[in-house]
Amino acid sequence: MSMINFRQRGFTLIELIMFIVIVGVGVAGVLSVFTTGVKNSADPMVRKQALSIAESLLEEILLKDFVDPNGGTNGVSTCTLAAGTNRSLWDDVCDYNTHTSTGIRDVQGNSVASLASYSVLPAVAVTTVTVGGVNLKRVEVSVTDTQNNVISIVGYRGNDR
Repeated sequence: MSMINFRQRGFTLIELIMFIVIVGVGVAGVLSVFTTGVKNSADPMVRKQALSIAESLLEEILLKDFVDPNGGTNGVSTCTLAAGTNRSLWDDVCDYNTHTSTGIRDVQGNSVASLASYSVLPAVAVTTVTVGGVNLKRVEVSVTDTQNNVISIVGYRGNDR
């Protein structure tokens, strides 16, 4: 009787354990990158919402008169905040100077519940600049989003009279 020498095929227990460890580390790394990407996927929506709020307020401001139509002191060189929080009564660009809002409010001053975590901070800044001999009011609106990022946009209002 002769002995037949069989060569074993397959993996040893140590090779299987090493394979499981290496694959486990790789899968954990891929999942952590995937989790971070999913967690941050809402950021563009938050930024876009803050930008929309800032654009809306800037448009509201720039549609107002360059100077106070009631003959107040809000001329070319001075800007003061109008009395009261009801923005529907504000009639010129300077009335918005130093305006802030914790939570977003509509023109009548009513809180918008779905935008309560956004704020108009730092304050709206209205300054007078002269470009080519023409006086303009520079309006900077800043909105702080839910993650404390500040979105700032600038617009200019000229005197059309």
